[in-house]
Amino acid sequence: MAITGWFVSLLAIGVVPIVLLDDPAALWVWIAFVVVLGAVDLAVAASPRRVLLERRLPGPVRLGETVETTLYLTNPGGRRLRAIMRDGWPPSAAASPSRHRLDVPAGERRAVTTLLTPFRRGERRAAHVTIRSFGPLRLVARQASIAVSGSISVLPPFNSRKHLPSRLARLRELDGATSVMVRGPGTEFDSLRDYVRGDDVRSIDWRATARRGDPSTGSGSKLVVRTWRPERDRRVVIVVDSGRTSAARIENEPRLDTAFESALLLAALASRAGDRVDLVVYDRRARGRVQGASGPELLNRMVTAMAPIEPELIEMDWSAVPGLVRSVTSQHSLVVLATSIDAPGAARGLLSVLPQLAHRHTVLVSSVVDPSVVAVTRERANRAEVYRAAAGERALLDVARVSAAIRQLGAEVVTASPADLPPALADRYIALKAAGRL
Repeated sequence: MAITGWFVSLLAIGVVPIVLLDDPAALWVWIAFVVVLGAVDLAVAASPRRVLLERRLPGPVRLGETVETTLYLTNPGGRRLRAIMRDGWPPSAAASPSRHRLDVPAGERRAVTTLLTPFRRGERRAAHVTIRSFGPLRLVARQASIAVSGSISVLPPFNSRKHLPSRLARLRELDGATSVMVRGPGTEFDSLRDYVRGDDVRSIDWRATARRGDPSTGSGSKLVVRTWRPERDRRVVIVVDSGRTSAARIENEPRLDTAFESALLLAALASRAGDRVDLVVYDRRARGRVQGASGPELLNRMVTAMAPIEPELIEMDWSAVPGLVRSVTSQHSLVVLATSIDAPGAARGLLSVLPQLAHRHTVLVSSVVDPSVVAVTRERANRAEVYRAAAGERALLDVARVSAAIRQLGAEVVTASPADLPPALADRYIALKAAGRL
């Protein structure tokens, strides 16, 4: 049972006749009258426990998108249901409106629509629905929480897909599918064609030239050259660190979400380029794994695997990463390690395994940089700002030291802000492909 504001107001109104009559007995008479009136109102109210509920949920939704969820209420009783209903979605689902007013005659059904705009990844669950049923006078109400489970899967937003068309155009230029002024080098054989002035004489295929005669003269032969293209069907292994450091929020986004955005853009680009992409999310155990997928299936499986993963407040076990990569592939691959390199102490485990990885693979370390740290280094108007600037410079120096150590061990480094890291990683992939290092 719940007491409404109308019940309290009705009790307060009784002060007026009590003051005018100046009779203490009138106080008890008025209280008894209000209580009896409330009891009658409660008895007439429809029972919320008899309401039949059915939930209809949408499919997976991307982070930040708005979807509708519908709840059907059936009043099987003989009394009119006048109520307020609250659907039990968590705050991270951003349900709107949070409460619904209901007026359902006996034996009828109503549909209640709630808009959800989740701002966190993963599975958003609603465990129950709370209904507060009022009587005709709205003095008191019956209240009950009814178990009606439901959930929606919130996928990574993949906002970095806006960078995909421009990177694909660069790949087509590199592959020779569009006309460009500069010939892109490659190391994988593509086709044979006639020699033209300006071609590298080292590309002449003398055997093909000898087999091909000149039909116009009936004798001699035309020179034939080989054409090359960037390698296809190479392996790209993305290892995302889901340990303690991935929980830090930069620009209101966890590091882990930035790593997922970078992995999705790189996977979409590499898949279009004809390379095979594998994903492993790891801290001390594999939290998510995608292998053997290509084309549209690859991104679908990646976002589905990423959706429920949250950072674990444990240290990353870097010693297991070389074996993890070997379990994915034994051939030379591009191994992308999405992690944090902010502190030299925390990066010791990463540095210890880089020589082993770089010996067999091309290794690329991706890390996000906090733009606010760069911003405080420019503000030195007073003593407090000078101290903050010094702390910011020290943080940037630590990142530079770890980056230098990574390069000395034979790996590449990409660091940028959360918005710039996905396209920066894609650009480095294209540069490595153009240089024939994959």
